[in-house]
Amino acid sequence: MADLSDIRRPIEAEWKQYEHTMESSLRAENKLQQEVLRYVGSRRGKQLRPLLVLLSAQLCNPVTDKTYKSAVALELLHTASLIHDDVVDDSDTRRGMAAVHTKWTNKVAVLTGDYMLAKVISLIAEVRNIRILEIVSNLGKSLSSGEMVQLHIGQSMWIDEAQYTQVIEQKTAQLFQACAEAGAESAGCTQRQRTALREYGRMLGLCFQIKDDIFDYSDLEEIGKPTMSDLRDGKVTLPLIEALRRAPQSEADEIKAKGERLVSKVYPPDEEARTLEEIKAFVLRFKGDEYAVQKMLEYKKKATEALSAFHDSEEKKSLINLLDYAINRVQ
Repeated sequence: MADLSDIRRPIEAEWKQYEHTMESSLRAENKLQQEVLRYVGSRRGKQLRPLLVLLSAQLCNPVTDKTYKSAVALELLHTASLIHDDVVDDSDTRRGMAAVHTKWTNKVAVLTGDYMLAKVISLIAEVRNIRILEIVSNLGKSLSSGEMVQLHIGQSMWIDEAQYTQVIEQKTAQLFQACAEAGAESAGCTQRQRTALREYGRMLGLCFQIKDDIFDYSDLEEIGKPTMSDLRDGKVTLPLIEALRRAPQSEADEIKAKGERLVSKVYPPDEEARTLEEIKAFVLRFKGDEYAVQKMLEYKKKATEALSAFHDSEEKKSLINLLDYAINRVQ
């Protein structure tokens, strides 16, 4: 599997310019705001989204100033949504570090997210491209809608695969799709190329999210969040959804009852740990994780087919390697 430095190689010089643009955007006159932005900037993670913007642009034509500003705007929008989501979900950590609202307060976190959203508007205004404006604004609505759907989908936490797919479409797939499409638009790609990259980005996003959900049933320590954290928050993901579908009804009902008690926080610590292990064993026994892997591979195939619209190049190779990375990563 190629690592991220290999995937970035075709845009190495452009990546340095992106980082410079991002650094300039994470500045504020207020001392506290600057401290928080510096903290947020220090934990930006793998930055797959701006990488996707730059690779998608250069797959067609040279990267432009519009590309850099679009990449920064989309990453800031994503980061702001995570800061706000952590407040909504009462999540104490993000990427193995204290969440902003944990390190400071809910008010500081919300205001920091708002400040970053204002920077997004400023950057997109500078781009002066109505299509990129539409892409970014539609993404903002999709991210918020996805969170609302996740909070209020039906009267039960026990969603089915169709509802699960609806959530990850709006919260993750649309984000990756927007990055690929904005990159293509910023570099003047043809309509056919933009459509292909839009589909590639969507499929990549689905792969990425399903892999994250498989991690919830992993024993790896490098993941950056506690395993089974989604279930603790009342979020049921594809591995468990499929295991429940395959299991005998009586067993499925028993697991659902334990899951509901888990979310209600009624278990003492020792019993909670045993229950989590029991649910994880249930998912593995009924091969819910294997089903999720198969779904990832189906989406990967569709993403690869979308790239057939392009001639072979180093950028195309990097996009294919990015798919492999999303599926095979260990964190």
